[in-house]
Amino acid sequence: MMATAVAEKSRVLVVDDEPQITRVLRTVLTSQGYQVSTAAEGQAALATFAEFRPELVITDLYMPHMDGIELCKRIRAVSAVPIIVLSVKGEERTKVEALDSGADDYVTKPFGIDELLARVRAALRRSGGEVEMASFEAGEFRIDLEGRRVHSRGNEVRLTPKEFELFVYMARHPNRVITHRTLLEAVWGEASQEQPEYLRVFMGQLRKKLEPDPSNPRFLVTEPWVGYRFNPNG
Repeated sequence: MMATAVAEKSRVLVVDDEPQITRVLRTVLTSQGYQVSTAAEGQAALATFAEFRPELVITDLYMPHMDGIELCKRIRAVSAVPIIVLSVKGEERTKVEALDSGADDYVTKPFGIDELLARVRAALRRSGGEVEMASFEAGEFRIDLEGRRVHSRGNEVRLTPKEFELFVYMARHPNRVITHRTLLEAVWGEASQEQPEYLRVFMGQLRKKLEPDPSNPRFLVTEPWVGYRFNPNG
């Protein structure tokens, strides 16, 4: 199967202080062809991360010594690897904090295995899938799809996988109002259409990195109550 062929190339680090969770996820992910390593808390996860070099990290949010929020920050400081956060809490504030710390996706416990596997496949596909062209330009931005890099005014801008996917989608649809629903489905999948906090967080992060004045955006413009519009020339 195609999914298995992709999975055989993928290393996944699972971080959770509940042994039953790590056992279940190791069993399920291994059965799908993934290479899996586990850690029980953040400090151990960082050591494993450096040695194992995972292509995806799945981490619990609340753990002893170093929680998932701090782990996301530490990983994001050195890598753009996709991160999926697991937590029993579903409040918007908690989700926003996780996303702000560098997570790409958020799954609330208890979760269905099929849903988690779909999120894993989507994250890996978006971080390393095939591209239609090597690069393209949108106004003053140059987007290298193969290298997954964005240059603005000649300077490289470091984006996380989800930030890159969001910006590429908007850059491919310039000067058009794109609804919240369309963006959520395009970047996070159909299951995320009721999670508008994803867009607020990631759009804020993109503006900090791409806008000369993030508080008065020229390129990534909000269309109130509808969505966003990308103005390539500001």
